[in-house]
Amino acid sequence: MTAHGVPQPGPHRMVPLRGHPLVVGVVPHQPALVALTAAAWARDAGSSALYLAHVDESRYTRTEHADGTVDHAPVDPDGGDDDWRERQAHLEATLVRVLADQGVPWHLRYLAGRPDRALTHLARAVDAAGFVVGTRGPGVGSHVREVLAGSLAARLTHHQHRPVLVVPLRVVDWTTDPWR
Repeated sequence: MTAHGVPQPGPHRMVPLRGHPLVVGVVPHQPALVALTAAAWARDAGSSALYLAHVDESRYTRTEHADGTVDHAPVDPDGGDDDWRERQAHLEATLVRVLADQGVPWHLRYLAGRPDRALTHLARAVDAAGFVVGTRGPGVGSHVREVLAGSLAARLTHHQHRPVLVVPLRVVDWTTDPWR
């Protein structure tokens, strides 16, 4: 522990992958590679399940439940409240198709608020061994968002003790990358 009482990573805080789930960050229209990579790692390591989670930043969490689910409401009370149901249905349909023959039980959680906090809460609730997240695609827009908000993987590694596996979704030719 630090002077402020924040638990630090260490061997005593490790959660074994065998018999424990992984939390997987998913977004609509994300390449299947993130879910497939998580399923392969979970299956090969004997993980108990995948908890695939989408965090809707246009909503806030009203109540967190012990099973990792949340009650949420829109940040903008005048906005369309049913849009999230369509996103959830789309994600579930996509995951049913992508994970059909992967041999790993999975659950979808629709969360709200800050992605790093929401995923951390879910990981604690299900006693997850770690996280799997995808990268943002390259490009000026992605780079600006990452500079301003930071990457989800980096925020997760700074605010909780579980390991984070980052799946590259697109790479840039280092010889032509203007940001190198």
